[in-house]
Amino acid sequence: MNASSTSSNLRVATYNIHKGVQGIGPVRRLEIHNLGHAIEQLDADIICLQEVRKMNRQAAARFRHWPELPQADFLAPEGYTAVYETNAITRHGEHGNALLTRWPVLRKTHQDISDHRFEQRGLLHVAIEVEGQPVHAIVVHLGLMRGSRVRQVALLREFIEREIPPGEALVVAGDFNDWGARMRYAMNAMGLRDTSDLRGPRTLTYPSRLPVTQLDFIYGRQVEAVATNVPRGPIWARMSDHLPLVADFVLSKR
Repeated sequence: MNASSTSSNLRVATYNIHKGVQGIGPVRRLEIHNLGHAIEQLDADIICLQEVRKMNRQAAARFRHWPELPQADFLAPEGYTAVYETNAITRHGEHGNALLTRWPVLRKTHQDISDHRFEQRGLLHVAIEVEGQPVHAIVVHLGLMRGSRVRQVALLREFIEREIPPGEALVVAGDFNDWGARMRYAMNAMGLRDTSDLRGPRTLTYPSRLPVTQLDFIYGRQVEAVATNVPRGPIWARMSDHLPLVADFVLSKR
């Protein structure tokens, strides 16, 4: 950043919402309404969501207050745009990744990055205009097996090299399922860095009731990370098996 540059603050959050439902069997409960209030409280410019249901006939029949809107639209705070793409088609419906933003959306792209037939995965790319300049956001939910994650990060790299100009700001956020942050080296090799260099409390996000590891990450390029936060407490612990991760960046503008 030089003397002629100005800068903007950019808050990015990522949250695996567990399809808006928590619990097992007869004690399953609907949390989508609580999640709506919680997401609004994050006050983020870009909110990256995973395990978002577009529709589910079984859940709609079971829960009396199941929203009529797709979950991405239902969760979007007033004034935000919701962008959603399906990753998985299931017996009763479909689910995928979503992005909510208070900035204008320029375009969106989706790519299937499934590694095998038992896990349907995709990446959602949304280009956003922030104070006159493009910012790219990619939402990911990587596989459960390490080999799958390695191959999916390689596909992510190919996508970035093909679709995103190297001089434009980029954030990649989501549930990396990355025990031990082993994908950090590959992400750093793409010029993407997370908030691990910042001093502060550890950003443990999983499991929400007693977090012992970080599975959720926010990486940035052409942005500077200045702060990170994981909301905690009984309310956050009950809404999903993950806690949200929030990162504040400074976006340079020349």
